Amino acid sequence: MKKIITLLMLSLILATSVFASGTKEKTGDNSLKKVQEKGVFILGLDDAFPPMGYRNDKNEIVGYDIDLAKEVTTRMGLELKLQPIDWNSKEQELATGNIDCIWNGFTKSPAREKVMSFTDTYVMNKQVLIVKSNSPLKTLDDFEGKTIGLQGGSTASDAMDASPDFKNSLKQVIEFKDNLTALMDLNAGGLDGVVLDLLVAQDTIKRSNMDFVILNAGLSEEEYAVGFRKNDIALTNAVNAQLIAMQKDGTMSSITTKWFGKDISVIGK
Repeated sequence: MKKIITLLMLSLILATSVFASGTKEKTGDNSLKKVQEKGVFILGLDDAFPPMGYRNDKNEIVGYDIDLAKEVTTRMGLELKLQPIDWNSKEQELATGNIDCIWNGFTKSPAREKVMSFTDTYVMNKQVLIVKSNSPLKTLDDFEGKTIGLQGGSTASDAMDASPDFKNSLKQVIEFKDNLTALMDLNAGGLDGVVLDLLVAQDTIKRSNMDFVILNAGLSEEEYAVGFRKNDIALTNAVNAQLIAMQKDGTMSSITTKWFGKDISVIGK
């Protein structure tokens, strides 16, 4: 009898130990500590996505999100490393630890929130159609039998999937590595239109020599946020806290106005 009781107690102790160990492993979060120890914060981005993050004439990576990230990391006492990535492989880059976050006009969506941790939304956006200024296409219905281009792996593709009637009416949807290549094809007459972010479309028209217009018909509203690995809550919260602090002291407004001509930021408001 004593032997049975002893075995039962031993089993209970082992079970408790395994449970405690599993709980600790599941809830333990040293994401912030790891970044602080290495002293470097690695930001993954598409470096051809103006005005959020792109290369200037000196081949330097600049942009709205870059300025925000520089301020955040300075306040956190970290060195900022900008890591250009293939946008189609962004989730893999994050999961394997090659980058600490995705911060480049990155849209928060229900599907992404299932596998990632996000800061609060800091800017609102939407997916729009851009065409050449002399195009006869003015509404979504006008695109029946036409060819649309978009960046592969972007939420432009999600916006198309969320508008099945529009997508099915098209002749073809062509995916490109980046928006710039798609817009160049549009300018050359290879496409009838391109679906992309409104903020990117506005910046492209403003800074380029390409004669484009943005149609009033939008496909979907979006929220820009910074994306992290699902369990990296401590790091997510630390960056989020800095963004809110920047909103409170006016830094967020200053940076946003610099890039967009007015303060369109929404975090902390």
